[in-house]
Amino acid sequence: MPLAHLTIATADSAATSKFLQNVFDWPEVHRPGNVDLTTYWLDIGQGQQVHVLQVEGFEVSPFEKEFGRHFAFLFPAPKLAEIRQRLEELSVSIIPPIRPTPFERFFFYDPNGYMFEVIDQDKFVQEQ
Repeated sequence: MPLAHLTIATADSAATSKFLQNVFDWPEVHRPGNVDLTTYWLDIGQGQQVHVLQVEGFEVSPFEKEFGRHFAFLFPAPKLAEIRQRLEELSVSIIPPIRPTPFERFFFYDPNGYMFEVIDQDKFVQEQ
């Protein structure tokens, strides 16, 4: 069953949307006319989306970490170096994984405090 979309709440949806577009190359897609203008819909591939929603007074959960809540996305191996470079240019720290895996992956916090995991889809295997 494919994912339709996930929603990320934020205090500044425009800045969050721009950050995700810059880091991941997720293009903005058309949103229906009955959606608030501060909401951004991003195409993450294969018909799946991330919706960025502005919420007044928003605060991220203190449980954003590798062994807590985070968002994990698979990317082709060559894309990982591009993402690392973009994060470096934005002065975003790369966080190495705590738990070793047979495939490359790394973490980072976005400007809201959400944790993201970037995984090498070319070498990814379902761990037993």
